[in-house]
Amino acid sequence: MSVPLIQFENVTIQRGDRIVLDQVSLSIAQGEHVAILGPNGSGKSTLIKAISRELYPRLKAEPWSLRIMGRDRWHLFELRNHLGLVSNDWMQMCTRNYSGYEIVLSGFFGSVGIWPNHAVTAEMEHKAQEVMDRLEIAHLAGRNTDEMSSGEARRILIARALVHDPQALVLDEPTTSLDLNATHELREAFRKLARAGVSLIMVTHHLPDIIPEMTRVVLIRGGRIFCDGPKEQMFRSETLSRLFGIPVEVIQRGGYYHVL
Repeated sequence: MSVPLIQFENVTIQRGDRIVLDQVSLSIAQGEHVAILGPNGSGKSTLIKAISRELYPRLKAEPWSLRIMGRDRWHLFELRNHLGLVSNDWMQMCTRNYSGYEIVLSGFFGSVGIWPNHAVTAEMEHKAQEVMDRLEIAHLAGRNTDEMSSGEARRILIARALVHDPQALVLDEPTTSLDLNATHELREAFRKLARAGVSLIMVTHHLPDIIPEMTRVVLIRGGRIFCDGPKEQMFRSETLSRLFGIPVEVIQRGGYYHVL
């Protein structure tokens, strides 16, 4: 059996005086598509920051481990070759006076834009063009990202994350601030990536973000795993009512779930 893509065992993370992840144990297999759903403040984004090594577990807590592909130590640039992160923090950094092509190329260097000390190879240029074609955004190559819509800039950021052919994309609230058309286009892009074999790990509080290819859902509340299992079981009205603390009615249409 292959080692898990991501494995948390008894992970506790503290920010200031507050425990934001509390003894979390979670395993995600390579090739698996998983949604992590919970209300605001539940610890979802902290979970993402732990995966990307922006935050670390509390050293004085009970014995714990946090492994990516079986390893507990990674050089950050090496880790980016395996996990492509798409977050709102990166959206703010990348929406600047750089062309879409420059932003995609900068994924090779872990930077925002291309700097004078960066040696861009022909192979890098070819890969950037290939990924942009794959996401149907080649027409954005020459446009500055600060002139793009939020949906266009989000797809540029996804292309930036894909230049290393990572095993997985880690998506933090991917449709925030997008209109209906941009949201639809982004979901279709995620479906294409999932079918191509890129594992998707999505953090959201919005059920319709969860594409049909995502069959497993992890519910999180108060920094703890609330429930974990097949999507059809997790998206029962009584389960989500307990998760969000309000009466919730769930409907399913065309492979997508919605809350009424």
